[in-house]
Amino acid sequence: MNEPIIIAVDAMGGDDSPNKVIEGISLHSKSSENVNYKIFGNCDLLKPLIVKYKLSNDRFNLTHTDKVVEAEDTALSAAKRGKETSMWLAIETLRNDEAHAIVSAGNTGALFLISKLNLQMIENIDKPALSALWPSKKGMNVVLDLGANIECNTKNLIDFSIMGSALLKALFPNERPKVSLLNIGSEEIKGNAIIKETYKFLNEKKYSIFDFEGYIEGNNIMEGIVNVIVADGFTGNVALKTAEGTSNFIISELKKALSSSLIGKFSSLINYANLRNFKNKLDPRLYNGAILLGLDKPVIKSHGSTDSIGFANSLKVCEKTIKGKLIDQIKENIS
Repeated sequence: MNEPIIIAVDAMGGDDSPNKVIEGISLHSKSSENVNYKIFGNCDLLKPLIVKYKLSNDRFNLTHTDKVVEAEDTALSAAKRGKETSMWLAIETLRNDEAHAIVSAGNTGALFLISKLNLQMIENIDKPALSALWPSKKGMNVVLDLGANIECNTKNLIDFSIMGSALLKALFPNERPKVSLLNIGSEEIKGNAIIKETYKFLNEKKYSIFDFEGYIEGNNIMEGIVNVIVADGFTGNVALKTAEGTSNFIISELKKALSSSLIGKFSSLINYANLRNFKNKLDPRLYNGAILLGLDKPVIKSHGSTDSIGFANSLKVCEKTIKGKLIDQIKENIS
């Protein structure tokens, strides 16, 4: 697209905001010349940061509000009093076609509810799904649902398969989506009634947007056998938190082992480049940016505790969903 991509940004959500948000925008703007930003938040706090991080004046527009959705707010309370908050105003620009997508590091429940109140569901989709990128041995996986829906029926899981495949194609145009259902075993007889019914349907009906590869177990998620992994929100969220905890544990124990003795410290110096690559592979900041799929505009959730590098990556994900025509791809394949 030749016209500038416009990203609406809730500058006040998450830890260390708005500092990390403005620094993240500055980092992203240096590598993305055709993107502009509509920034929502307290201008008394934003303007000094814009000067500090040397954000070009022709790349952004500021809208002042001192109203913020707090981390401890329930989704309902945030929605009831939220029409003047930075989050609500940012999402409202999508409804008014004044921006192409939104990014927020704020309250997850509030972001989902306010998005659903302001935006339309894509026709024939019953439930939105929260998706994210996970690294694998062969590249990247799209995993969904990660907690938006605790209970799902067969149609929901089929929709998630299509939406996850559309997201993979939008982000990685040269990749062919290969879909698997996350299950307790790889045999057809394993799993509950809903996942068995979904398996039967996907196995019999051929979709042009993806290849169905059957079931996948949790220990194979990062093998790279498939690149789109579908689950209900309860299962997906447990898998996500387990993976995050395991990654943090490995990095922590490795640091401890390499710093506990002279031999360990010497070894870390010799293997510095390899260790840096290993750390980057597990660095959650480089995969930051969960996407709420199913709405008629892209809504990107940055992790609340990430830093400016992570926030910049969520902006990059946002940019790629627009360039890759994510919403159009979902609409073309959903039924």
